Amino acid sequence: QEDDDSRSDYGSRDKPGTALGRAVPEGNVLFPDIFHTDHLLFYERFKAYQDYILADCKASEVKEFTTEYLEKVLEPSGWQAVWRTNVFEVLVEVVDVEYSALKAVVQLSEPFLCESRVSTFTLECVQELLELKERQVPLQELWVVYDDSGEFDQTALAVEHVRFFYQCIWRTWDEEEEDDFDYFVRCVEPRLRLHYDILERRVPSGLVTDYQNLLSQCEELYRKFLNVRNSIPSSDVDSEVQNVSMVEGLKLYEEIEHLKQKLKIIENPLLRYVFGYQKYSGLQAKGLRPTGTKITHIVSSTMMTSLLQSLIRDRLCPESCGEELEIQFHNDPLAAVNACYEGDRVIICPGHYVVDGVFCIADSVELEGYGLPDDIVIEKQGKGDNFVDCTGANIRISGLKLVQHDAVEGILNVHHGKTTLENCVLQCETTGVTVRTSAELLMKNSDLYGAKGAGVEIYPGSTCTLLDNGIHHCKEGILIKNFLDEHYDIPKITMVNNMVHNNEGYGVVLVRSTVPSDVKDAPAERTKGIFLFLEETPKTNIPRVLHWSSQPRDGTAQRSGTQELDLWEQAEVSEQTEGNYEIASEIGATSAKKSQMHKKRLSELGITEADDDLMSQEMFVSIVGNQFKWNGKGSFGTFLF
Repeated sequence: QEDDDSRSDYGSRDKPGTALGRAVPEGNVLFPDIFHTDHLLFYERFKAYQDYILADCKASEVKEFTTEYLEKVLEPSGWQAVWRTNVFEVLVEVVDVEYSALKAVVQLSEPFLCESRVSTFTLECVQELLELKERQVPLQELWVVYDDSGEFDQTALAVEHVRFFYQCIWRTWDEEEEDDFDYFVRCVEPRLRLHYDILERRVPSGLVTDYQNLLSQCEELYRKFLNVRNSIPSSDVDSEVQNVSMVEGLKLYEEIEHLKQKLKIIENPLLRYVFGYQKYSGLQAKGLRPTGTKITHIVSSTMMTSLLQSLIRDRLCPESCGEELEIQFHNDPLAAVNACYEGDRVIICPGHYVVDGVFCIADSVELEGYGLPDDIVIEKQGKGDNFVDCTGANIRISGLKLVQHDAVEGILNVHHGKTTLENCVLQCETTGVTVRTSAELLMKNSDLYGAKGAGVEIYPGSTCTLLDNGIHHCKEGILIKNFLDEHYDIPKITMVNNMVHNNEGYGVVLVRSTVPSDVKDAPAERTKGIFLFLEETPKTNIPRVLHWSSQPRDGTAQRSGTQELDLWEQAEVSEQTEGNYEIASEIGATSAKKSQMHKKRLSELGITEADDDLMSQEMFVSIVGNQFKWNGKGSFGTFLF
């Protein structure tokens, strides 16, 4: 136990000498060395806030608990520090501490040491500033001068914990949060984890930018909200100005709450990946070459005559193409793709290509391997967000093996347009293939494995067709994002003859929000435009077990009084068939709930007889012949939030 305590944030005062490192301040002035405390590990900060500083305090008690902590560990005087602001740095000596105000009472050290970004900032200026501040300086602005005796270790750590907390964890609106929860669990831990995930580059840079922008927006709105709230007269007399201010304040409050929810989703390590973020892809298509020509790019590390002859015979023969081909040679696949215009073709010869960059494909081009996928390997080196980004109208990638290391985003992202992936091997790192809203993916005869997230992520409003693929050894096989939100369209999903196996979690996961209790359950009503088919391959000799359709076979509108979905007709089904049925049924049921929620919203707006076209968001789900084996949690699961 004594060993544990000696490594704790409090340390051991019985041991002589400091346990902390030292850092040399930057700049031209020879300041004394300071304690090196800004590179503490996650568990060190976690332990300090949980065990010693905040414990189980409420949001309104944070300052009180912090004050009690400082009173126990912070030396009240006798230590030096570098006082840092955006304008200057100056050496001071602490003569007292105002614990409740989180401030130190200081005086200038002798000799006077100061470095300023403003040449006119003199000793007199510093003295005048200190007088205005009543010689009280925020602890956050002090960096404790190094002392090898160990006497001031806890002082240095305490100042660091206060500084880090108010710079990286605390939000100005936290104090107004409800006091019915543990502040550490609700706010400190997720924000601390996010901070270190960002430091260790485990969060996509786009998501980090989103978070920082949301935080800035929320802080600005909160300042406006406080100004409006403070401007409202305290008298009980109604006035037009008071009413206008209250309406404005209410609007700002709602906007702030909306932004806070977005921040909390990103701060939650599970939800930030489950819900993702709407990444803006600024890729600009080049279009056709000014000359109108289309070029075939050949990629090979070395070009032998035998290889060239084979290429001419198999891929470049003018008789098969019908016209002369213009050819360019490259030894780097990334350079070849970057040289492409609309309609170009890239043929990659056998070899192991290591690239340090992102394949950004914004035009309709074709990438094909010449040989077996395992012989044509493109490996991503270096830390980076993306590997392959697709925004072209019609992109085709075939016969390649993509290998991803040390990444924070998926191996292939389809942002816009249609991408066809055929006969490829994808060795993933984080997530696998992502199909964004309004994008389309056709993936067939491919093998995907190794994703620490989902092998395939399907966003609302996308179209995803998976045919004859293997998806295995991922955290989850296929993840279908929430589409119940009124702003989202229902995805179109086709899964035929895929082998989804040996995934840590489920074969397929549907993410959706909890449905209000006044919305009826799935089979209670039909929804026009929903088609579900579940059939088995001929090898199973099991007839079709489900036909779920809200339209009769002749295509006319069905308005029977039954209002019940067709029941599945096979009493005994194999485990494999059951997995297909469960997935199709749940997705269809969720889409039906979405339609009913939409209908309820229209009813609230006074629209009682909605046009069928308005009510219909067409969904087609075909779940046929897929095999789900040896997945840790089963074939299918639903994540509710």
